[in-house]
Amino acid sequence: MQNRSPAAATASGSGSAAASMAPGVGGVEPAVTLDQVPRWSDPDQRLHAPSSSSPTAGGAEKGEDGGSEPAASAFLSFSDPLTGDDGSASGGGRGGASRFPVDHDINSRIYLWRGQPWNLEVDAVVNSTNESLDESHSSPGLHAAAGSGLSEECSTLGGCRTGMAKTTNAYDLPARKVIHTVGPKYAVKYHTAAENALSHCYRSCLELLIENGLESIAMGCIYTEAKNYPREPAAHVAIRTVRRFLEKQKSKISGVVFCTVSSSDTEIYKRLLPLYFPRDRQEEEIAVSKLPADVGDENGETVIDERKIRIRPLPAGAVDRTATAVPIDLPFDSAMTLKRSTFMLDSYLDPSFMSLIKDPDLQRKEQWEKSAQAQKGFNYAKLLGYGDLGCPSLSVAEEYSLHSRYLAKANSLNLSEITEMKIFYRGGIDSEGRPVMVVIGAHFLLRCLDLERFVLHVVKEFEPLIQKPYTIVYFHSAASLQPQPDLGFMKRIQQILGRKLQRNLHAIYVLHPTLGLRTAILAMQMFIDGEVWKKVVYVDRLVHLFRYVPREQLTIPDFVFQHDLEVNGGRGLIVDPRTKHIYQRPSG
Repeated sequence: MQNRSPAAATASGSGSAAASMAPGVGGVEPAVTLDQVPRWSDPDQRLHAPSSSSPTAGGAEKGEDGGSEPAASAFLSFSDPLTGDDGSASGGGRGGASRFPVDHDINSRIYLWRGQPWNLEVDAVVNSTNESLDESHSSPGLHAAAGSGLSEECSTLGGCRTGMAKTTNAYDLPARKVIHTVGPKYAVKYHTAAENALSHCYRSCLELLIENGLESIAMGCIYTEAKNYPREPAAHVAIRTVRRFLEKQKSKISGVVFCTVSSSDTEIYKRLLPLYFPRDRQEEEIAVSKLPADVGDENGETVIDERKIRIRPLPAGAVDRTATAVPIDLPFDSAMTLKRSTFMLDSYLDPSFMSLIKDPDLQRKEQWEKSAQAQKGFNYAKLLGYGDLGCPSLSVAEEYSLHSRYLAKANSLNLSEITEMKIFYRGGIDSEGRPVMVVIGAHFLLRCLDLERFVLHVVKEFEPLIQKPYTIVYFHSAASLQPQPDLGFMKRIQQILGRKLQRNLHAIYVLHPTLGLRTAILAMQMFIDGEVWKKVVYVDRLVHLFRYVPREQLTIPDFVFQHDLEVNGGRGLIVDPRTKHIYQRPSG
């Protein structure tokens, strides 16, 4: 294998892709070396986007639809999750040590390439195929580029199982080997099995790379639309599996190239790579709040608590601490080692040690008992028409687990249709510098809203906000014309968001409250959480709200101004029709 100098990034990923797809002399496509592909750790990929006039940047490239797309190496041309406008870039997160700390040695081995992997001059390229390894189900264009010899060799391999990989020669490709792997079919009901099978695909390819004495590999997206695997969850699995593998085997691998052939896949990888391969301390700290709750085990596979092996304490008297004797014929060092091992085993079998971790089966049983007990009680809230509040209270660990599951699911879904409804959105800051979340009651259209997806959107948007003190502004203007959710729904949301919601909430400013709303909030104080709902501050006029949150820090819909004038009669007020600012009418 040839020695490659540190990447100088003489050509961007997109520029090189355009070059590799242009016919060379005699109709042969020129191969692109690894030196021409920018590394993930290259400083110029972060500080500035390459100029479109630069011959090495490649400018814009033609997309699949013939349109113009930005260069793939322009890493600042996308919405980076670490510097989004949600305010999380300033710090925060779930706290604790980073699960993917900065490792410059690993980052120097990562590349992102917009183009087909078999145009790269690397040691091995990955082919996503089916169990029969036939040409019709392989990565489009691979067999045509490699020649007929590839199909003939694949037919002698006897197929390949899902999650496994097999190796063949590369024939007419610039690479030395082709690694064939079979991705899983995806179904929501069995998503964990699909995640682990996909993780095993990537790990099998990297293991075969090392077994064959190779060092560099180009990997496309190992999933197909025909198998219904969602793009973004698949990218999470791919990136975290490669990261975990390199943590153990980085000395044996010189380069891993993530290859994409569509705009959507390119943007997904650009957004997710900083989460698993942070390039500095700031990215590492901010990624803590952006990572899914479940990032797998030491290999990147999903962990299922219910399937872990659990050791129960032995019956009383089963451990005879006096029965162990030091064998006479053992050397002194071996005897001491045996004693030490026996002591450690006894400590692990001690019931006081085993009781530190509660059995998941017992946890589930206790949850059922709580639910049954709550249902037996007299539900005053339901009798008064406020909904079913019979769900049991949760412990701190149960709330954390519930929140983590919802956050992981929310981060894997596209919830843009909920965002477009503008039910709530980030405002500026209040008079004391706390971030503000604005809620529009009239936009909550219960009849045409998927409540489950709405809850996921709430969890996703509130997660960076509730890490530190914050304020909520609720516009109830004209909201009484729309049906509102019951208190059972509100209690469920509060349980999912967890204790950070109540601990860091400064106040809820409610504009234009009605008698019905005041009664509902009183019921929430009594039946749900007095600590949170006692922080409600009722505001009858917009000018009074601006004492707490400056006008320039809020984006207020026009109907709120109109409602304020209708309710309060516009006494002593003037509204600027252009800026929507409210002024006191001059006296005299």
